[in-house]
Amino acid sequence: MSVRQVLGAATAAALLLLAAPSAVAQSGPYDQVTVDPTGRVAADGTVTLSGTYRCLSSSGPVFVSSSVSQGDPRVRQGIGGTSAVCDGAVHPWTNSEKRTPGTLAPGAAHVEATLMELSPGPGGLPLPNFHARQQQDITLTES
Repeated sequence: MSVRQVLGAATAAALLLLAAPSAVAQSGPYDQVTVDPTGRVAADGTVTLSGTYRCLSSSGPVFVSSSVSQGDPRVRQGIGGTSAVCDGAVHPWTNSEKRTPGTLAPGAAHVEATLMELSPGPGGLPLPNFHARQQQDITLTES
């Protein structure tokens, strides 16, 4: 494989990862992710989101990622990531991330959670495989 092919594959993978928040999830009968209707924001800026996930199988590592927006829906902030186990059972997930205090406040917010696998791609380069995605309006409460 030439350097040009390797760079081309790496560029394609990077573009897929950058597009991930807007990609449409592929979900099967056992793949799902939910978002709890309430999240928490602490005085120090730590935001905690939670929910459940279920996936049947995977060929690579799987993660539950989450993001939150308040006010401008075009501005989303990533809130942590959790390793997932794909065994067909329902599992809880909780993601926390410390943000600058005051960036997010108690009140209405919009959350997106994604169940994503890194599957082996051409040349061993991991590529994202989206199992499920959920968007939901929630309430952030002070903790």
